[in-house]
Amino acid sequence: MQKKERQDIIVDEVRVNRNVSSNYLAEKLKVSEDTIRRDLNELDKKGLIMKVHGGAVSTIQKLYHYNEDVVFNKEGKNIIAIKAVSLIEDGMVVIISGGTTNLMLARQLPKDLKATVYTYSLPIAMQLSEHPSVEVIFIGGKINKKSMVTVGIDVVQSLSEVVADICFIGVSSINIANGLTDEGYEVSLVKRAMITASDKIVVLATSNKLNVRQNYNVCSLNEINTLITELNPNDNKLRNYLLQNVQTI
Repeated sequence: MQKKERQDIIVDEVRVNRNVSSNYLAEKLKVSEDTIRRDLNELDKKGLIMKVHGGAVSTIQKLYHYNEDVVFNKEGKNIIAIKAVSLIEDGMVVIISGGTTNLMLARQLPKDLKATVYTYSLPIAMQLSEHPSVEVIFIGGKINKKSMVTVGIDVVQSLSEVVADICFIGVSSINIANGLTDEGYEVSLVKRAMITASDKIVVLATSNKLNVRQNYNVCSLNEINTLITELNPNDNKLRNYLLQNVQTI
């Protein structure tokens, strides 16, 4: 194994696990601990990890995180995230809304991807701050403490000045008659601003969000370019969306 490949694996291990021991890395990569220590020193100097006694830790503190053990339908959300990554290209300007599905998307971004990402989700901004090649722009405002996203007129105004290639919207509900709806008024306003700022609108929805309606409108179905679920695109549950000319992945 070449040094660069080995060091890429080390960076990935630290990003996923937040802290790893030199002994663990040596066993995993089948090299000596001296080799691992040299790698950690080099990666520390590059700012990709932080070397500590006995191993390495992430370069940032995990100030806020979802308890992944209680994330509903984690496997399905991961499938959605992997599908969504295929739509992102180098050089894109991307807007990502909040929620655990989009957090999974942030974690799936390839480490060599070069892009600019706007987000008003604190957990997603913290996750992306570890990405070596993504420029992260966090849109500040009033914090919604339940969902850990910023809301309010400042967020809407900031988004009005953005010109994005694509946005990824996590949704509370979607149905044929009403399109996207949300349970929170302020969040619905922010999502509308996302849509206005973006050339392509991609909705990420686990199948339990289909054919459901919440109190506040976000956008109609014909404003959506792509709907991504964990289902097979030809699943009968998606048939009516296909009939409305919504691309499904």
